[in-house]
Amino acid sequence: MAADVVTVSVAWAPLALLLVVAAAWWAACLDAVVSGGRWGAPAAEAARLLRQRRRTLLAADRLLWRLGGGGLLVAALLMVAVIPLGRWTLSDLGVGVVWFNAMDVLVWALVWMAGWGANSTHALVGGYRFLAQALAYELPLMFALTAPAVGAGSLRVADVIAAQHGLWFVVWMPVAFVVFCACVVAFSVQGPFAAAAAADIGGGVLAEVSGVDRLLLLAGRYALLAAGSAFAVVAFFGGGDGPWLPDWVWTLVKTFAVLSVLVLVRRRVPLLRPDRLVEVGWVLVLPLTLLQLLVVSVVVVVR
Repeated sequence: MAADVVTVSVAWAPLALLLVVAAAWWAACLDAVVSGGRWGAPAAEAARLLRQRRRTLLAADRLLWRLGGGGLLVAALLMVAVIPLGRWTLSDLGVGVVWFNAMDVLVWALVWMAGWGANSTHALVGGYRFLAQALAYELPLMFALTAPAVGAGSLRVADVIAAQHGLWFVVWMPVAFVVFCACVVAFSVQGPFAAAAAADIGGGVLAEVSGVDRLLLLAGRYALLAAGSAFAVVAFFGGGDGPWLPDWVWTLVKTFAVLSVLVLVRRRVPLLRPDRLVEVGWVLVLPLTLLQLLVVSVVVVVR
């Protein structure tokens, strides 16, 4: 069943950015409360960083450094560009699922640039830690994304949503859903996957950034978590499918719900070492994801 989705003008991009920032702000506030702070803590920290002087290191590659940190917010906006908000989307690409995965690979480059460009040992180690972590989660993420695409018989996000009418994919693709959510936390450099910004290397990619640069990098991490949550909704929870309320409202409600769960759950999992993460990712998680994909393929063929 084809989905009726309208591609809106690029003039609506600021609204999409506003929604991403609002979701990121909610995640930051909830994170502050869970960690024992107050709801207004992110606002106070943002105000402090806006007043703080931007630090510049000797022989730093400023272009790479600042593109890497500020680019995370752009990557999050590019991710949501293919996500329908009800019947409207910024870009109804025929390969929207692939586009989302491509933006995740862009995050690889951005985090590494933030580590390399600072010309700091701690930041550089953080950048390479993220690459090691990315090697662990990328293949499971690709196959977790493949499962709903196979279930819908299409790489178009709107078709994936339409294929879930009557039964959401999360019901019969639970492994793909859990793996996808874990990978969202990973490419957001959050929680158990925050080794690239860990305290044992002085903050890693966060070690040298200050002022507006630090604010953009922190906001980008939460924005990526929000964008991943939104894609989880359209890939596994039927997008705007729901009773009584308009479909765009359901999309937002589900997105904020998934985002809140990810923020709460990631606080309960300890930090994972990237070298051990690679072993677990390739030896355990990847076979489970492939098995899930096999089950989905068999069900589609039989049905």
